[in-house]
Amino acid sequence: MKRSMQTKRTTIYDLAELAGTSASAVSAVLNGNWKKRRISSQLAEKITLLAEKQGYALNMQASVLRRERSKIIGMIVPKYDNRYFGSIVERFEAMARDRGLFPIVTCTRRDPALEVDAARAMLSYQVDCLIATGATDPDRIVDLCSAAGVRTVNLDLPGSRAPSVISDNYGGALELTRRVLSNSEKKFGEMTPLLFVGGRGSDHNTSERVRGFRAAHAAAGVKVDERLILTCGYAPEKSEQAMKQLAETGESLPRGMFVNSTISLEGVMRWLRGSGHYADRIPLLGCFDWDPFVAMLGDHIEMVRQDVPTMLDAVFEIIDSGASDVKTVHVPPIIVEPV
Repeated sequence: MKRSMQTKRTTIYDLAELAGTSASAVSAVLNGNWKKRRISSQLAEKITLLAEKQGYALNMQASVLRRERSKIIGMIVPKYDNRYFGSIVERFEAMARDRGLFPIVTCTRRDPALEVDAARAMLSYQVDCLIATGATDPDRIVDLCSAAGVRTVNLDLPGSRAPSVISDNYGGALELTRRVLSNSEKKFGEMTPLLFVGGRGSDHNTSERVRGFRAAHAAAGVKVDERLILTCGYAPEKSEQAMKQLAETGESLPRGMFVNSTISLEGVMRWLRGSGHYADRIPLLGCFDWDPFVAMLGDHIEMVRQDVPTMLDAVFEIIDSGASDVKTVHVPPIIVEPV
């Protein structure tokens, strides 16, 4: 009676014997750490060829030893539950595949520690390039990537050590504020200061939008009320809490608002619907973001749509051209006419 024998699985010890080296050297090659171990490229190539011949399951690091480039491109994003970042991810993946690249995307939830962890993980997979989208500290990401010889492009938020592609936040906010002020004059016969709510005052995009907000008020001859600039963060609960605290001061609330994202708008609308404060006069709204469902709210809301296709065209133009000069490309956003 014949007994079927299972084919013996090749181990790193088998590969070490065949290559005439140690198991630790084989492990270093297969894990992509052979350069740190000062293993020669000839030995690394020999081990890789033997592993493939023996049917050894190579990891991502080992498989790139025989290629000049991994053809893997990475992207970190701060959020998924937002149409803007969702559209960035979707278009990025399509454009990467069109170029024969394999895209890897991970969400870092605006957490600086997660951003660094994500960058390190992608470097371990030998990405050819990393796109840091909305990173809280893009220069730190660039430093990590540069040390590994990997290019970086910043998207949405700029840095000072790599090329950046961002929206023209100042210009978009200037026009959005101007429109809401104009709507206020048409409806109420006069222009009064608007409320600015949402975003972080420490980040570039919010500070530029506040600058545009101020400039539009100045051009209209309306003095900005500093108490009405609420850069409380992007989370819905933060904008909702900021609105609640403002109402509790007893001050007369503004007739119009500049909301810094649809994420912040969610909190604003939750407060509006629950508080009854504007029961007799829904405020005029402007949102530096875009979502088609906003039109279904039934209120007159001006929106700015960030031009994702043009922004990603600019990102891949930088990557394809090999440009490394540190510059910031400003892409004008699109004013969405209210329905």
